[in-house]
Amino acid sequence: MRKLVAAPVFSLGFRPFFLAGAMFAVLAVAIWALWLYGRLPGAQPVGGMLAWHRHEMPFGFAVAIIAGFLLTAVPNWTGRPGLNGWPLIGLMFVWLLARLAWLMPIPCGFLLLLQLPFLPLLAAVLGRDLVAAGKRDNYPILLMVMLLAGCQAMTLWGIATDDVGLQRRGVLAALWLVGALMSVIGGRVIPFFIQRGLNRPAQPAANPWPTRILLVSGLLVALTFALGMKDVPRLWLAALFVLMGVLHLLRLWRWHDRGMWRVPLLWSLYLSYVWLAVAAFAMASWHAGWMQQQSLATHSLAVGGVGGLILAMIARVSLGHTGRALQPSKAIVVGFALVLMAGLSRVLLVPFSGFGLGVSALLWCSAFGLFLLRYTGILCRSELARDVRQR
Repeated sequence: MRKLVAAPVFSLGFRPFFLAGAMFAVLAVAIWALWLYGRLPGAQPVGGMLAWHRHEMPFGFAVAIIAGFLLTAVPNWTGRPGLNGWPLIGLMFVWLLARLAWLMPIPCGFLLLLQLPFLPLLAAVLGRDLVAAGKRDNYPILLMVMLLAGCQAMTLWGIATDDVGLQRRGVLAALWLVGALMSVIGGRVIPFFIQRGLNRPAQPAANPWPTRILLVSGLLVALTFALGMKDVPRLWLAALFVLMGVLHLLRLWRWHDRGMWRVPLLWSLYLSYVWLAVAAFAMASWHAGWMQQQSLATHSLAVGGVGGLILAMIARVSLGHTGRALQPSKAIVVGFALVLMAGLSRVLLVPFSGFGLGVSALLWCSAFGLFLLRYTGILCRSELARDVRQR
C-alpha cells in the first residue's frame, strides 16, 4: 500500500486524471459509436445509451480533465501543496466508481447518487486552497465548478424521472459552462504558452474586460439552456452569441504570431480555440433562423473546441510539469490533427451522411489513443526535474 501511495502517478492531480480522462475518452466514444451502428447489442444502462452518452461526456470525460488541470494549477496560483497520496487516490476512486456504477446491477437511485459526490468534493478541495490564499480573482473558476455540479444534478434528475427535456437542459448548460471555463483558462495560458514557446518578450497585461464579458456571457448562455430557452430561436440570444464570437476572434487576432505555426504545441491550442468562435457564430446562426440543426453548433463546441483544447492542453501540461522538453512526438502531433478533423467530420459530414458520425468517432478515438500511447509512461514515471511548477 505504501508503494501505491508513493507512486509517481499519485504525486499531483494532472497525472491520474489526465490518464483516466484520456482512457475514458476512447472507451466512451467507441462504445457510443458501436451502439449507434448496431454493433453493441444487449442490455442498456439506466436511462438508455443516449442518456449515458449525454451524461458521461461532460461529467465523466471533461470533468476528469478539468479536475486534473485545476488540481495542478491551483497549487501554482496559491503556493500551497497540491493534493497527492491517499487524498488524491480517494478523489480518483470517487470518479472511477461513478463511471463503473453504470455497469453494476444496482438500483437506479443508488447508481445516480454515486454520480453526485465528485464535483462537490473537487470544489471543496479547490475552495479550501483558494480561500486560504485569498485568491479572489480565481473564485469565478470555483463558481463554475459548483454550477457544473448543479447541472449534473439536473441531468441526473432528468434520467431518474425519464424527463428527456430536463436531461438535455442540464447537459447543454454544462457544455456551455465548460466552454466558458475553457475561454477563461485559455485566455490565461494560451498567450503565456505562445510567449514562452517562441521566446517573445513579455506583453503588457491584456484588458480584463473581454475576459469578463466572455465569462458573464458564458454563464448567461448556460442559464438560458438550464431554463429551457434553447428550443425557440431568439434574436437577443443571436446577438449575444455574435458578441461572444467577435470577442473570441479578437483574442485570436491578438494572440497570433507567425512563429507558432512551426510549434505543434501552440498551433494545436490556437486552432482548437478557433472552434469556440465557430460554435458561437453557429449558435447565432441558429437563433437567427439561418441554420436548421442546433446540434451542429453544439458539437462544434464539444468535439472541436472542448476535445481539441483538452488534447492540446494535456499534452503540453504533461510535458511541462514532468520536466520534459516541450517537444511532442510525431504521433501526438498526428493526434492534434486527428481531433481537429474529428470536429470537421462531425459538423460537415454528418448532415450529408450517416457515416460522418463513425468517421468522427474513429478520428477522436485515434487521437486520444495516440495520447495514451505516448504519455502513459510519462504520467506514470517520476519528473525529470525537481521544480517544474512554472513550465
